[in-house]
Amino acid sequence: MITAFTDTPSWVPDAVFYQIFPDRFARSDRVTKSRNLEEWDATPTHHGFKGGDLGGVIEHLDHIIDLGANAILFNPIFQSASNHRYHAHDYYKIDPLLGDEALFDEMLAACHERGIRVVLDGVLNHCSRGFFQFNDILENGPQSPYIDWFDIKEFPIYPYHPSQAEDPNYESWIGLPALPEFNIRNPDVREYIFGVVEYWTRKGIDGWRLDVAHEITEPGFWQEFRRRVREINPEAYIVSEIWQDSSAWINDREQFDGTMNYLFTGNALSFAAGRHLDETTVLDQVPWPNTPPMDAMAFSAAVDRIRALYTDQATLGNLNCFASHDTARTLTIVGKDEAAVRLTLLLVLSFPGAAHIYYGDEIGLEGHNDPLSRNAIPWDDAADWNHGLLESYRELIALRVAKPAMRSLPYRTLLAEGLVYAVERGEGDDRVVVIVNAGDDEAALDLGLAAEPLWGSATVSGTSITIPRRSGAVFGIE
Repeated sequence: MITAFTDTPSWVPDAVFYQIFPDRFARSDRVTKSRNLEEWDATPTHHGFKGGDLGGVIEHLDHIIDLGANAILFNPIFQSASNHRYHAHDYYKIDPLLGDEALFDEMLAACHERGIRVVLDGVLNHCSRGFFQFNDILENGPQSPYIDWFDIKEFPIYPYHPSQAEDPNYESWIGLPALPEFNIRNPDVREYIFGVVEYWTRKGIDGWRLDVAHEITEPGFWQEFRRRVREINPEAYIVSEIWQDSSAWINDREQFDGTMNYLFTGNALSFAAGRHLDETTVLDQVPWPNTPPMDAMAFSAAVDRIRALYTDQATLGNLNCFASHDTARTLTIVGKDEAAVRLTLLLVLSFPGAAHIYYGDEIGLEGHNDPLSRNAIPWDDAADWNHGLLESYRELIALRVAKPAMRSLPYRTLLAEGLVYAVERGEGDDRVVVIVNAGDDEAALDLGLAAEPLWGSATVSGTSITIPRRSGAVFGIE
């Protein structure tokens, strides 16, 4: 049994999350559709809607189960005037294009009945210019009773200015007028936010992913957030979106259970993809720690640095993401090199902490950065999916589920030479060795261990192992 405030929820290290961008996952007939939707298979745009909804999630839970995932991480689902819904109008309402609260309740129950946890995306640093309290300021100016919900520099305020070169005259997220920032110093704002979080937590969700969490620095805010959530659900997962070193936020066990572990992902991609990496997808977005090419020794050193940043509890609470709505799609990042996808997937699924799959990556969807990486799953064209890649996802997730050593501590590097990396996972009778050969030549190694092949095309003779070029393998230790 966990301690409500300090420990990582017991289910998190065993979790394989499937991230869903609701507008692009699946449509259903359960929700009335607008006549002004983009075609489902059309190239996605920044502002267009495709009409995915919560009914579509219910109807395609079999796909998630078949993949082996046991948790869903949703992008925002609250009422908003954007397809990504990071511009919330009303945090107490499901966006009507996605359904209503009754459909949400049905979806949540359907997930729980099938053993799938549900984590919502909490965008609490900023809202939208359509948010009621901000709209009241637009109408009433300095006389608005909500004037101190935001940091207003001068009146009148201009939420629709003529040029992106002009800064709005109120505090907004990265200078975007559509995203006014909350004044978290105001106790009324904090109480509103905590009320929202308590409402949906009582609904039965299993946790929160917290957008740009490091940008809320008000002393005691996240500690109070954690206390209120955990008093309702002691097993709720609280994970931050912080791309860099997050130790100050998660090691104290008073704020977050973990963070989206982009630090690990970036280095894993650098090693596994090497010269195949499409640097345009990396250099064109928020900081990404890839420095290709990276050999096994450099990757091992990077892993050691990351492990040293975090306590064991924080490591087990981290969300080891592969790609997300904020990155290009995995197959695009690695220059369409499927071997690099499989190698990175193996590294991610065998690293301690929760695993994360971005919807559609498992079937080989491609797409450069936003909005192209937010494309729709072609359910009607399943014959055209990359079924070889999908089978690799299924096999490796199943292996992770079957072998606790793949997802726990300790984590010990055995070999890092050239482009070959080997790590021992687990302890006692529950141990596996994971080997990645990112090079273009076959590799032979002798780890001095009697090994039983569990996955991959490597061959074993005594304690000698031969790994084909650009491939990986997992072995049980006899």
